[in-house]
Amino acid sequence: MGYLIAIAMVIFTIMIWRVCLILFWRPYVLRKHFRKQGVTGPPCYSFLHGSLHDMKIMMKDARKMIMDKHSHDITQRILPHYHIWSSLYGERFLYWYGTVPRICITDAELVKEILSNKFGFYEKPKVRPSMVTLIGNGLALLKGVDWVKRRRILNPAFSMDKLKVMISRMAACTISMLDEWKRQLAIEAKNKSLTIEMSEEFRELTSDIIAHTSFGTSFAHGKEAFNAQTKLQHLIAASSSDVFIPGTQYIHSFFLNSFFNPSNLPQCNR
Repeated sequence: MGYLIAIAMVIFTIMIWRVCLILFWRPYVLRKHFRKQGVTGPPCYSFLHGSLHDMKIMMKDARKMIMDKHSHDITQRILPHYHIWSSLYGERFLYWYGTVPRICITDAELVKEILSNKFGFYEKPKVRPSMVTLIGNGLALLKGVDWVKRRRILNPAFSMDKLKVMISRMAACTISMLDEWKRQLAIEAKNKSLTIEMSEEFRELTSDIIAHTSFGTSFAHGKEAFNAQTKLQHLIAASSSDVFIPGTQYIHSFFLNSFFNPSNLPQCNR
């Protein structure tokens, strides 16, 4: 019995040590290491949250802000943390996405070097299970041999001849959208003005192009599927700034999968 208690105590001690290493010691060492290299960032690092709590506050404040309709600078609205921290710490700074360190880089040459590196120094970060549900286990998430195999399979689909066909379909979808705007403008000619929600129009245009080029159908036929995907995207975006606890993805699995239940979605032609 004494041996079992001793083994349990050793295991418990190792677990506590690992937790302290990940949540406290590792962030401290990394911040100190990058500070020596001139990479600074927001000093706040809260337990488990990292910089997420401050990011959520910035997002709430940004939504309350009334933007200048004549300005196209949307950074302070959609990425308020970048807008604020880059002005304080420069265009290269360190912040914490939970317990994961992130370095924001805007130098084009440095970004090119990182993305073209073939030595495996810059690995793809692990993503949350909810993100895998949204985008699938495709090229964006695959690594190593699996990435090479999938890339070879997809390469023929993006040959020059295939791209020429896609471009003509993209142009046709865009012309169709413009014709619809002209039709609406003709109907509203008496009012001499027409209000169009551009974000929604371009979302439908993107979906229509994907449907035509990838599935040989149209946005109208796959509207329910695209709308379900948009709802899932909003759910994942809302939870992206929350602390992820391993295992919680299974609690919501049934709820998320209901959006993609084949019986609830229309069948495409292909």
